[in-house]
Amino acid sequence: MGNEESIFFSRVLTELTLSFHIIYATIGVGIPLMIMIAQWLGIKKQDEHYILLARRWTRGFVITVAVGVVTGTAIGLQLSLLWPNFMELAGNVIALPLFMETFAFFFEAIFLGIYLYTWDRFENQKKHMLLLIPVAIGASFSAVFITIVNAFMNAPQGFDLVNGQLVNINPVLAMFTPAMPTKVAHVLSTAYMTSAFALASVGAYRLLKGSKHVYHKKALFLTMKIGLIFSIATAVIGDFSGKYLAEYQPEKLAAAEWHFETEEGAPLMLYGVLDDGEVKYAIKIPYALSILAHSNPKAEVIGLDQFAEDEIPPLYIHYLFDIMVTIGMWMTALSLVYVVGTWLKIRFVSSKWFRWLIVLGGPLSMIAIEAGWWFTEVGRQPWVLRGIMRTEDAATTSGQVDLMLLLFAGLYLVLAIGSIVVLTRMFRKNTVEQELADRELEKEGDLR
Repeated sequence: MGNEESIFFSRVLTELTLSFHIIYATIGVGIPLMIMIAQWLGIKKQDEHYILLARRWTRGFVITVAVGVVTGTAIGLQLSLLWPNFMELAGNVIALPLFMETFAFFFEAIFLGIYLYTWDRFENQKKHMLLLIPVAIGASFSAVFITIVNAFMNAPQGFDLVNGQLVNINPVLAMFTPAMPTKVAHVLSTAYMTSAFALASVGAYRLLKGSKHVYHKKALFLTMKIGLIFSIATAVIGDFSGKYLAEYQPEKLAAAEWHFETEEGAPLMLYGVLDDGEVKYAIKIPYALSILAHSNPKAEVIGLDQFAEDEIPPLYIHYLFDIMVTIGMWMTALSLVYVVGTWLKIRFVSSKWFRWLIVLGGPLSMIAIEAGWWFTEVGRQPWVLRGIMRTEDAATTSGQVDLMLLLFAGLYLVLAIGSIVVLTRMFRKNTVEQELADRELEKEGDLR
């Protein structure tokens, strides 16, 4: 296998691993917050349905955590095996957030175990709920620290480069790069949003399949309301992300928007196709790119004409950006209509066709997450460490990467099928109605 093939297969394997891991990582970050909100509402309202929501979500969450651990470990292995030159150069600088991510995960896992096995051990349920705080904090900070590593790759700092070696390393400064605030905020808000819409999708599906239980209606309204809040937050953070790109990664913004020539009052391009360097069939929003980049409709936006051809990211990231933004806008509108419609008791939000739109919203939100990550990673090309190390210089020269790709693909297939089968059987055997009936029997037994 040649060097070019090694680079290609290394990139494919890394993309496959990240694409698979991000599904479980997103759920792993977002679900603990949902569990905590449900249990808090159950305690506050003395409502057994919300308590049961927290219980059932926790059981499913544990399965996704187990798979997330395996894929997260695979990423750690692949960083060393597939990108040894990158780890040799930058390993000392980013070791601190990598270590802290592991600590955050252990922090989460310890308290998750205690929370899971002490459901009926506390007379005061508020004390039991307190165990969720470190779980939610640990899950979110795992995402924070690993995103800090990604932010460093986009805006490296905290060192001096002398003769190809990093010296005068300041790990703390390396953590707080210009990319860090927007990237971390965006990752967290999208994880919470996507988790809420995924759970809403399940609730809507159960209602469509004939269940008229109020449990599912409460679950649907709660998750759609949370999804709406975080989808709006994501849109606001996305605006800040655009301004970050305009200042620190203008080539990425220009490639994403097919903005070929530097100009003032730049329009925003949505959709369209490229035909011999000419954009056709696109929706042009006048001045919108200048507003996104600089909050000024007349501001100058740097185009791709200012960059060397070998430093321009692949232009197909335009479609990834479009997918991410379109789905985000759609889910914001859908959740807004549902929440307002439910409050005003408008009947069509309870119709079958509208509930099918909500069911579709779960997978769509996950597609938006995937598109967002591909946009982030591909948009940094040709750099693995922007401005310092190119992707081809970071990759392994091993001739066995194609075999590794097949083995890891097989592993992910087994994990995907296994997790789906386990989750399906878990909830099919323990229906909501059965669990509520069992809880009533338990209470009657306690009273006697």
